Amino acid sequence: MGIEYLGDFLREGLYVVIIVVAAILVPGLIVGLIVATFQAATQINEQTLSFLPRLVVTLLCILFFGPWIINKIVSYAQNLYMNIPYLIN
Repeated sequence: MGIEYLGDFLREGLYVVIIVVAAILVPGLIVGLIVATFQAATQINEQTLSFLPRLVVTLLCILFFGPWIINKIVSYAQNLYMNIPYLIN
């Protein structure tokens, strides 16, 4: 192993970040789209109607996906730290 594998670790890190963020953000975006469609159809312009469902769904996703997210981040960090001696020549 050498410095040529540094790009692989960076790519894997970006992949972990994208997966973790998508697990939290995508359900909130879907709920926001549904609420926005409902508001457009009924012409209700209440700000809390668009904010509260997204907040609740985001918090539920954090509670539901939290252990998986922590596991992904910890396993990436362990992999990175275990390979540091091999990256130094």
